[in-house]
Amino acid sequence: MSDEIKVELKRGINVIRINRLAKKNALTRAMYASMTDALKAGDENPDVKVHLFLGSKDCYTAGNDIADFMAVAMGGEHGTEVMDFLSALTHSKKPMVAGVDGIAVGIGVTMLFHCDQVVASPRANFKTPFVDLGVVPEGGSSLLAPLLMGYQRAFSLLAMGETFDLDMAWQAGFISVKTGED
Repeated sequence: MSDEIKVELKRGINVIRINRLAKKNALTRAMYASMTDALKAGDENPDVKVHLFLGSKDCYTAGNDIADFMAVAMGGEHGTEVMDFLSALTHSKKPMVAGVDGIAVGIGVTMLFHCDQVVASPRANFKTPFVDLGVVPEGGSSLLAPLLMGYQRAFSLLAMGETFDLDMAWQAGFISVKTGED
């Protein structure tokens, strides 16, 4: 399990915290594997009532660690960590909640579409740079985003790569609770 994912059971809450602030919580394959293990273990633990995804103060996650993924692409190695995580996310047996403070980029946004509730601070902002990177949206986001926010807003976020601040995300409908704290 990666040290950059902290997992803790608190009063029935399976807290899964992304903890790699020096790299803006960018996700590596090892971190995906740790989050998959945490979701699966939490689903099987009768003491867990809900999964809670958190980042650090001022940073949820900058998305995928590009260096980690380039190493995979250049080396020809095709691990299953990302797909395993997305599968665990879509098949979770228990409710999922996310608390977003600061930036959420790429998978940091698309994983929110799978959550039952998303709480965000005024510092939260959301971006999916798929077109900029020449990749397609992942995690079923091209299906889920239009269902949650309508076609035009989903297109702005996923295809145009527009940054959504807290109010835009709230109006779009993928944030369910806005905190008043800075």
